[in-house]
Amino acid sequence: MKFYYSINWVKTLYFNFKKFPFSIALKLPVYFYGSVKLKNISGKVIFKAPIKSGMIGFGQPYELITRSKGTAEFSLEGKMILNGHVQFGKDYLIHVAQNATLEMGNMSSLGHSGKIMCYDKITFGDFARIGYESQLLDSTAHQLINTVSGEIYPLTAPIRLGNYNYISNRVTILSKTITSDYCTIASNTLCNKDYTSLGENILIGGIPAKLIKKNISRDWEGEKEDLMKWLII
Repeated sequence: MKFYYSINWVKTLYFNFKKFPFSIALKLPVYFYGSVKLKNISGKVIFKAPIKSGMIGFGQPYELITRSKGTAEFSLEGKMILNGHVQFGKDYLIHVAQNATLEMGNMSSLGHSGKIMCYDKITFGDFARIGYESQLLDSTAHQLINTVSGEIYPLTAPIRLGNYNYISNRVTILSKTITSDYCTIASNTLCNKDYTSLGENILIGGIPAKLIKKNISRDWEGEKEDLMKWLII
């Protein structure tokens, strides 16, 4: 009963039957938990995995925090590609602009009070899991120019996170960020470039991020069974 009442059935039913063919909508692949403002959902949702009930959880209560500020907001004007089960924590802010693409890998997640501002393309690998109060922004939002040469700098650039990325709390990930598989990112880090030359099984951190340690990884194999049991509805 507690689980039943945690779901926002009005927004869940509205979104599923608005966005999907009837046969898919009946399965309710997307659950909304708690209060949320659906600002604009004119974009497309594409599943690239077997469709199951509740496989996508917006505001899903999977973290230690049990209370919400009620500030969750979702805007989808572009395209969202879903490759499996995905969790978004409480009080998320997600904006996918027109012509932009947000692609989420299987068992990828964004922790509570997290933000995704997608104006170009942001890609999460499988098990790319991000801690609370982190943010991903693939645009500078306002145009920047070189005041001497007049050169206009690119407004956007893609972000790509590798598979099995363990990203801690309060991390900022900006345009041009690319991470390898099995990358760990420390708390309060700012990422703004391609880190794949550092290899896999690395820890990066700092402002801006730099290599801290090699041959280190979250124990994914040791935790995977519990993660699947706890997070999959």
